[in-house]
Amino acid sequence: MARTRHLRRSRLAEATRWITPLAAAHGDTLVDEVARQRTCSRRSAQRLVAALVAARWLDRTGSTRRPTYRPGPLRQLIQVLPLHGLDEDRPWKREVAPLLDLPPHVALLVEHAYTELLNNAIDHSGGLQVTISVRQTPTHVQLLVSDDGCGIFDRIARSFAIDDPATAMLELAKGKLSSCPARHSGKGLFFVARLADVLELHANRHAYRRLGWEGGGWQAGRPLPREGTSVFVAVALDTTVRLEALLSAHSASGRGRDFARTEVALRLLAGPGDSLATRAQARRAWARLAAFEHATLDFGGVAEVGPAFADELLRVQRSAHPGVTLATARVSPRVDAMLQAVG
Repeated sequence: MARTRHLRRSRLAEATRWITPLAAAHGDTLVDEVARQRTCSRRSAQRLVAALVAARWLDRTGSTRRPTYRPGPLRQLIQVLPLHGLDEDRPWKREVAPLLDLPPHVALLVEHAYTELLNNAIDHSGGLQVTISVRQTPTHVQLLVSDDGCGIFDRIARSFAIDDPATAMLELAKGKLSSCPARHSGKGLFFVARLADVLELHANRHAYRRLGWEGGGWQAGRPLPREGTSVFVAVALDTTVRLEALLSAHSASGRGRDFARTEVALRLLAGPGDSLATRAQARRAWARLAAFEHATLDFGGVAEVGPAFADELLRVQRSAHPGVTLATARVSPRVDAMLQAVG
């Protein structure tokens, strides 16, 4: 009996991978279509469809004799796409967007994330294919984009001679880092991370995540045993984020579309439980900030800073880059006391 229940659960879980597009295309004849495509009896197909209705993967309307089905509150589409010659907007418009039922402002956010992440895989991964899973639940829409390329941290090591993943993540988090500057401005991951409630990045046996409810800020995560680069994004259906406002907030004026404001996730410079103590760490924090007009130093997760770090950060480097306006965020009283000591 236990084995039978396990097989039923396994079959139901497997069906969630393909039922959404099938229901959208064959709502009036879904049972017959399931029987035909899965090469099973009609009775078996009826039982599976009924289980999917009960699990909220399908909605059923109409009469008992003439039921009509459509995708339910739970929806999923899994795509495996060759990267060569792929345009990132076409799979979204043709296959993904018609299957989702999202508030308009959430649809804009998810489209931006989908196309930006897919374009990164196309232009930067060096891989052959990408697997994309899009799932809608009653509360969130989730996106997982996984390519089979070299991995983003290996790509950064080759392009910028940054072989430490934490430092590479620090530079990625600042924005304007691109191994193909003629085609990319380095905005993609920066804004995708800020429109999401959760973003997790896995590559080359390292992982980092950004949680919106923790006030942002990047932190190390638990890596997945996968090749290439995988990015997971979750956006709440009731999010208050608006794409236009997000883009404008990082412009110089706060109303334009230029990318002039960044944040520096200082937690990435220190290991777990470590302080920021050296001038070299401060110089890494300042790397490439001359490309921006405003920079917010995010001290979230930093328990302590040393006098050498604080002096280099706020006196030496600030004097060397007078065109950059600095602000601080999430500063503990202990850290603030040291920063105040050097002005």
